[in-house]
Amino acid sequence: MSSAPDATALPVDPASAAALATHNLRLGLVDTADAAAFTAWLRADHRGFHLAEAGDEVITASLAGLAYRRTTGVWDESARDAASPVATVNSWPADMTVPGGLSVRAWAISSVTVAPTHRRKGIARALLEAELRTAASLGLPLATLTVSESTIYGRFGFAPAAFANELTINTRRAAWTGPTSPGRLHFISTADFRAELPALHDRIRATGVGQLDAWGLRWDGLAGIVTEDKERAKSLRAIRYDDADGTLRGLALYRVSGGEPDYSAHTLTVEYLASDTDDAYAALWRYLLEVDLVSTVKAYDRPVDEPLVWQVADMRAVKQAPYDHLWTRILDVPAALTARDYAAPLETVIEVADDLGFTAGRYAVSVVDGAASVERTDAPADVALRINELSALYLGGVSAAALAAAGRITEVRPGVIAAIDLAFREARAPWLSFWF
Repeated sequence: MSSAPDATALPVDPASAAALATHNLRLGLVDTADAAAFTAWLRADHRGFHLAEAGDEVITASLAGLAYRRTTGVWDESARDAASPVATVNSWPADMTVPGGLSVRAWAISSVTVAPTHRRKGIARALLEAELRTAASLGLPLATLTVSESTIYGRFGFAPAAFANELTINTRRAAWTGPTSPGRLHFISTADFRAELPALHDRIRATGVGQLDAWGLRWDGLAGIVTEDKERAKSLRAIRYDDADGTLRGLALYRVSGGEPDYSAHTLTVEYLASDTDDAYAALWRYLLEVDLVSTVKAYDRPVDEPLVWQVADMRAVKQAPYDHLWTRILDVPAALTARDYAAPLETVIEVADDLGFTAGRYAVSVVDGAASVERTDAPADVALRINELSALYLGGVSAAALAAAGRITEVRPGVIAAIDLAFREARAPWLSFWF
């Protein structure tokens, strides 16, 4: 991978550029060193997600913090504001953790927007197909994204591979029954939280299937250091958990709101919780559930197999609302499948359908001692599926049997679906702790 060309230096995809030109639209790259052009792109991106107009602080931080990305736009030269793009996307190569504590280089795609004034012109299709062809040209085995509109991406071969959970907890019913941790909790400033989080996240990411490496501006926004929402920033509180040796093992960021008209019924919102030991996890959650004058705890982007529900007196006090979070799209079947480990032996031939042509064909998959070898073959298929379903299975959090029952996978040789599940599935659900 180290010999791959610089992603920001590649020209725009000619096929997508030609498709957009038929609508008198121009596909182009933004020179992120050009402050005026990049600012126009950033403002269009904010508009696309219905965010408030960005102020100077956020723009300045974004000009520096996002300059490393391949930044693409679509322009309508006949528009009244021709300098502002009518569509945006940015992307970069990111390290994703896959089963076995291994890391694969993935093409991370973000900021996909199309102005409401320019719908029905094939812009989203042109942008996404261009991103996939760019990733393939870089030799990257898969692309990934988190989505705000989940009906779009399946047509491009993406599928949800890691899910997340929204929790709403009634603290008056959720008495703590979990373990007592031997370490110690400390209040810290949000600046200290921001300083400590990257190293902790990297430790968690080393074994956390579905986690990606993050970037500084992501943590700055979380900690309220770079934000338009000053009221939220002022309300944030941070705690850390140190083990018995005084080593940092967990961090939590939260805010408390409400309390009217019942001052004993505040809502505590967990903005982020990260831990690399079970003791730290238990200590942080116990603290959050036992804060005085709080009747409801809310948390977002949590794992779907949260241990917390087994650490309270009444698991019905923890209302769960799971949702699709991290989507993947395999672009090179042999490279992707050999980049991860497996839990059981497997000998099979899979037939993959791919409307975009990146991966269509049959592949012989052999897993021995946790490692896979994969090669194209003309042998009869044992199982048939689209690249969407293979991408969903990739991180080990989706059941092949469930997809088969849903009519999304066809089993040709009896027993192969069960064998795939034994090989692919992970003991813990894959999880990504942030949006991008």
